[in-house]
Amino acid sequence: MSTPSEITPIVTVVVPARDEGTHLGDCLEAIARQDYAAERLEVLVVVAAGDAATRSIAERFAAADARFRVLDNPHGGTAAALNVGVAAARGDYLLRIDAHSLPAPDYASVCVATLRATGAANVGGPMTPVGDTTVGRAVACAMSSRFGVGTARFRFARRIEEVDTVYLGAFPRAWLERVGPFAEALDRNQDYEMNFRIRRAGGRIVVDPAVRVVYRTRRTLAEVASQYAGYGYWKAQMLRRHPRSLRPRQLAAPALVAGLALALVASGLALVAPRLPRELAWGFPLLAGLYLAANLAVSTAFAARRGWRLLPALLAVFPTLHFAWGAGFLAGWVAPPRSREATS
Repeated sequence: MSTPSEITPIVTVVVPARDEGTHLGDCLEAIARQDYAAERLEVLVVVAAGDAATRSIAERFAAADARFRVLDNPHGGTAAALNVGVAAARGDYLLRIDAHSLPAPDYASVCVATLRATGAANVGGPMTPVGDTTVGRAVACAMSSRFGVGTARFRFARRIEEVDTVYLGAFPRAWLERVGPFAEALDRNQDYEMNFRIRRAGGRIVVDPAVRVVYRTRRTLAEVASQYAGYGYWKAQMLRRHPRSLRPRQLAAPALVAGLALALVASGLALVAPRLPRELAWGFPLLAGLYLAANLAVSTAFAARRGWRLLPALLAVFPTLHFAWGAGFLAGWVAPPRSREATS
């Protein structure tokens, strides 16, 4: 007779998918290759309403592999898709995998093993960013740099440790039932918001470097700017809900944008207003020069290791990440969504 520790738990993978005709097929291929016991694994691809291209890819996998099912997400958002998947899941453990991700073949197995060994409420691994264009490769460099994306420990973990959030996430079903659904009012940052509620309820978030997953970066500067402006905007809404979740690193980009804007105004006024100290005129060029020097130093260091052809893209990518995120955050703080639910 098998003991509970010997029984292989059912794992449900939830894949929220919207406008993912480019990447979804590769993601689902990687999930299909998981070494986890096939009869104990189910994959729920939750597709936004009206997205025929993404749905056709998901249905192709469902037709070929009984582990896959396609579900509808009438609301379209990521949090809503995750909630649809959780409600339909049979699993004892639930793994979120996004369409831009490529999990290693042992991803599900390692997640479950770490969850069971640590008793954590959520487990994830460091994100490994990979790009397939020049800009995408530069973004991958930036996302591997503390100068680019800050000091969040889960990004650079070299050992199993407790952190405040992780990329994607693997959850015991009981914890999701305990803390409630993902926040559908948040277009982004719903993962951090969920992890904050878990930690507030006494759960532990654990990063394990053995949990391996590749993240496929955006391909153009315009896509990167849109992505990070959204991250910043919805981080502001997350902080309206949970101000105690604030980490100092999250203010770096908004402080840079606000500081440069104020310095520019002060420098301009100092040039035209005789009563103001002339030294104020140096504020903006000094602050901007310091930032540009730091950007040049970091970009050059990456180009020396990854190839000099990346240097122009690197010089553009770092400011794009910083200014898009910072401006998005400030805009989100000044002009939140009209829906009161988003900040309640």
